[in-house]
Amino acid sequence: MSDRYRFGRVDLPPEQHRALKKAVRWEVFTICYTSVTIALVAVVVGNSQAMRTAWIEDMLSLIPQLAFLTALIFVRRRPSRRHPYGLHRTMGVGHLVAGVALLVVGLNLAIEAVTGLLAAEHPTIGTVRVLGHTVWLGWFMILVMAVIVVGPVFVYGPAKAKLAPVLHNKLLFADADMAKADWHTNVASVVGVLGIGLGVWWLDGAAALFISVGIIHDGFRNTKSAVIDLMDQQARTYDDKSVHPLAAEVVRLARGHGWIADAAVRLRDMGQVFHLEVFVQPRRTRVRTSDLTALAEEITALDWKVQDVVVIPAENLPDEADDAAEAREEESSR
Repeated sequence: MSDRYRFGRVDLPPEQHRALKKAVRWEVFTICYTSVTIALVAVVVGNSQAMRTAWIEDMLSLIPQLAFLTALIFVRRRPSRRHPYGLHRTMGVGHLVAGVALLVVGLNLAIEAVTGLLAAEHPTIGTVRVLGHTVWLGWFMILVMAVIVVGPVFVYGPAKAKLAPVLHNKLLFADADMAKADWHTNVASVVGVLGIGLGVWWLDGAAALFISVGIIHDGFRNTKSAVIDLMDQQARTYDDKSVHPLAAEVVRLARGHGWIADAAVRLRDMGQVFHLEVFVQPRRTRVRTSDLTALAEEITALDWKVQDVVVIPAENLPDEADDAAEAREEESSR
């Protein structure tokens, strides 16, 4: 295999190449780990609604990994006449599918938890014979939930969180974020089981409702993020916390050319990679194509995520384009 990694129309730099290979390995590891935890919880789930809800959440947690690995098959493909921008949107579609699945199932589980509380259902947890001794099944439930939380919270959750910014992958970041928050689910399920053991029957339903609300929150947040991205919002960082700084960098670069009076950018996040429309106001009436090509090449070299650059000479800059006003104020204050 070459030292580079094909990603649409370009090759990934070595750092992103290594990060992507690690991400694939961690996603495969997560699927295997979660499959084992699903089997373990299935053995001890009993009549606890909180445990059953946590078990379903474990199943749902497989969706982001499957969506990531499936989307990766498509985003590697080069652009074609049928798909001139490539298939990078597939990563966003996978993000949307994961978000909607979490939201729908979370709402269903929340309704089930509320119904159980209103019906005042009193769940029971039986006993099992182990080496000739009678043991309350709840202790095994608590032990399993305490052990399985180690992987998502301390192992693959933090590992994927480190890779997400390197790859600018929002689906991977959402996956890591949900994994690191898994301890909420495990603690809630333990509280529910202990509630049953202590005779506080409603704690189990309340814990199930708490877990369901967490699933709904994850589903809503990821669905919202995916939908807005697919609607071509202003490109943002991998965690959606701020506007991506690349637009301002491109504007600064363009304004640094003597033949350009002003510039603005429309930066489109295609899901890991960017497409840019760079509008420039020339100082002269004639512009050489070689100047436009040179500027496009300089912009492409700024960041590995730049897949397509179109430099457009214009008399007036579009109002909706990013003119990096904050960057201009910063430059004038120096």
